[in-house]
Amino acid sequence: MPMEKTFDPAAIEAKWSHEWESRGLYRPARPDAIPFTIVNPPPNVTGALHIGHALDNTLQDVLVRYERLRGKDALWVVGMDHAGIATQMVVERQMEARQDKRTNYSREDFVEKVWQWKAESGGQITGQLRRLGCSMDWSREQFTMDPHFTRAVVKVFVDLHKKGLIYRDKRLVNWDPKLKTAISDLEVETVEVKGGFWHFKYPLADGVTLDDGRDYIEVATTRPETMLADMAVAVHPDDARYKSVIGKDILQPITGRRFKIVADEHADPELGSGAVKITPGHDFNDFEVGKRAGFKPGEMLNMLDGDANVIQTADGLIPQEYLGLHRFKRDGIDGARELVVARMKEAGFLIPHVDKDGNEHDAEPRTIQTPFGDRGGVVIEPWLTDQWYVDAETLAQPPMQAVRDGRITIVPKTWEKTFFNWMENIQPWCVSRQLWWGHRIPAWYGPVEMENGEYAYAGRDKVVSEPFVGCTDEEVIDIAAAHYGCERDKIRLVNDQQDIADQMWDKRWIWLHRDPDVLDTWFSSALWPFATLGWPENTDLLKRHYPNDVLISGFDILFFWDARMAMQGMEFMGDVPWKTLYLHGLVRAPDGAKMSKSKGNVVDPLGLIDQYGADALRFFMAAMESQGRDIKMDDARLAGYRNFATKLWNAARFCEANGISASTSFEAPAATLPVNRWIIGEVAATVAAMESAFASYRFDEAANAIYSFAWDRFCDWYLELIKGAIDDETKAVAGWVLDQILVMLHPFMPFITEELWTGLGDRADYPLITAKWPAPAAEKDAGASADIDWLIKLVSELRTAKAELGLPPGARLSAHFPASLKGRTDKLAAQLDRLARLEAISFDPAPSGASAQLVVEGETITVPLEGVIDIAAERERLTKALAAAAKERDSLAGRLNNPSFVERAKPEAVDKARADHAAKEAEADRLTAALARLG
Repeated sequence: MPMEKTFDPAAIEAKWSHEWESRGLYRPARPDAIPFTIVNPPPNVTGALHIGHALDNTLQDVLVRYERLRGKDALWVVGMDHAGIATQMVVERQMEARQDKRTNYSREDFVEKVWQWKAESGGQITGQLRRLGCSMDWSREQFTMDPHFTRAVVKVFVDLHKKGLIYRDKRLVNWDPKLKTAISDLEVETVEVKGGFWHFKYPLADGVTLDDGRDYIEVATTRPETMLADMAVAVHPDDARYKSVIGKDILQPITGRRFKIVADEHADPELGSGAVKITPGHDFNDFEVGKRAGFKPGEMLNMLDGDANVIQTADGLIPQEYLGLHRFKRDGIDGARELVVARMKEAGFLIPHVDKDGNEHDAEPRTIQTPFGDRGGVVIEPWLTDQWYVDAETLAQPPMQAVRDGRITIVPKTWEKTFFNWMENIQPWCVSRQLWWGHRIPAWYGPVEMENGEYAYAGRDKVVSEPFVGCTDEEVIDIAAAHYGCERDKIRLVNDQQDIADQMWDKRWIWLHRDPDVLDTWFSSALWPFATLGWPENTDLLKRHYPNDVLISGFDILFFWDARMAMQGMEFMGDVPWKTLYLHGLVRAPDGAKMSKSKGNVVDPLGLIDQYGADALRFFMAAMESQGRDIKMDDARLAGYRNFATKLWNAARFCEANGISASTSFEAPAATLPVNRWIIGEVAATVAAMESAFASYRFDEAANAIYSFAWDRFCDWYLELIKGAIDDETKAVAGWVLDQILVMLHPFMPFITEELWTGLGDRADYPLITAKWPAPAAEKDAGASADIDWLIKLVSELRTAKAELGLPPGARLSAHFPASLKGRTDKLAAQLDRLARLEAISFDPAPSGASAQLVVEGETITVPLEGVIDIAAERERLTKALAAAAKERDSLAGRLNNPSFVERAKPEAVDKARADHAAKEAEADRLTAALARLG
């Protein structure tokens, strides 16, 4: 059946995606082949394909298809993350729309509703990845809440706890008062907010004064409400202004709390007054200062509840009028911040800000970098609370050593410095979240046995036992029974502390309630490289495919996911999770700005697929992926790669129309004609270039190598060179070369290549996706390459000269060649006649008069122009055009050499001026060359 005249991506993409998957071609059985393994960063079950996913998954698929073509047992693990916060929010919003809420249900019933949502609506991104052409092992699709994965998560937690590498501690966390949970740094986004900078007097106690006679220290803050929990004032130990009062007391005006002036290098003498109020329970820097000052976390004051409303501190010194207020104004109602400022002002402790006009204001206006929860949408509160932590410092040591000794290679290497900087300064990792959806922490709490033999329970007596941690209920019961010195059947486990409220008086039993928190999503996804392969069971899949070969990841999750996979993999598998970590950049808007919904510059990859086809989008991503650089979206390039696909389609139609079909040879066919020997050598060179590029993860170089060969060498030149002379040898060679192009291009453009592969020959049982990577068993024929390369240069020079001189492309000319080229011109006479359009070739000296001088590989070919064009008129036209181009070029150069323009103009205006200057400069050079040709 003849090929369709027009290439239509939409008509073939769905067909081949279904065909590949239904026939099991994404994971063909190759038990004896070398394994190649890559895991897909699991997208959120709530997620939709965004442009970053398109880049990340394109690069992975390019590698997987390449290694599959090379005969390897290629496994691309696919799955989804349960996305604790995001998923719970989605389900709760749906409930709110029905005037319902989570707390109307038991925990178990709500979790069941989440599972129902997943079954009905979750995972739309998997279909979108299929549209992109991702050849993942969909038959083994993973989910981080699947039973086998949950067993792995629980085992990791329990084992780390037994080793002392997971523990419960009181520290500051990023608390989201809207979601009422701790969140990771990745879920915090910094927003510029208009705020204030207040200055206050903190009176020195006991009649102490500074050396200048002042009886107070000036402090400044953007969060005046936190003074309700202040515990110190810090000054630099070398700051002469305050040396005499270090160790003296402050009397906080509102609470009456006495606390010390401490010496700490956190205080910068050059900033403000050089003195800093310290609130260890509500500021990350202050927390560290507080620890250095001798405060234990359990002694640090907390003034807010989970809603960020004021509560009484442990010392009971916050005045009653503040209790219950929100931390700052909300919904038009003043909060603690506003009341603190008012009371400090009334008492004369506010130092007003005086503006440039002499007017007084309570605060100095400031633009403040403020942390917001990316999902809750409210200001994050540093909050002192009990959470579970991983000893990341200990776990970080093996991965650092693995990078140092080369067991893990980071590409680009420039990221190593960032990796080490973070790992060497790593902080304890908070892994508990106050949610219902997720892996529940396998820890239970029981009563504390008092001296009188009675048991004190947390809910009633405000005590907490050490946690009992185990993989199963039976294991927890064994541990608890041993702890309390009782029989196993005396231990009773319940899921919620409230469940034992009415039963803990029954002294026949010892009641243990389970920790209500769940684990951070990043904790479970850190196990992805081995838990997806069946761990903790020692499965054949695990033994064969761990460690993975490579991880492709955005640099933005280097710490949140990549480093943690390295930690857990080396801790539990005793080996690196992957041998290479490839970090790519961001996909940015055309102007280089970061994409965001608020800017309205987000690009929908599915829309791009609809417009240009999946192959064009994939090729764009790969061709633009240059190590260490971000990618700017460019519709013109996307259109160009769609045109590339169309050009290849039309080249295949040309072959079909001329009796050129699928090759029956894996190795290069025998060839005697120079043009055929030349193109075979070009195939061999392209294969070598691509293999070298893939070996060094240069996706751009690999893509550009096949693009240049297919478009320039094959479509533009080889097919032109063989027109009218397609004999049996040429048919065999052309069919073989086209096959090699389809195989080499397949990792980048799988849909069109598979369609053409099948359309050009009867090979349904030998699909391209599982074909063999080219091994031409041929080298460049130096003589043939020299002849054809010379011919291409000559024809290119002639065509350029005609264009510059205003001659039609088909104009036939005469040419005078050096005698040394006679052998070559005789050999290529047919091509010179048809492509160079030379009606006469002479080796006599050229006649005098105007002529075009073509220099090809150092030898001059003369083309007489007398009688061909009006020399004088052409010279005049070119001279005028050159003057105009030079004038515009110089004008643009003047603007670009003006620092005022370059520094003040919009970046896009400067970029346009540079592009226009380059274009005018090139035009002037071309016209100069044309004038020179006239002599």
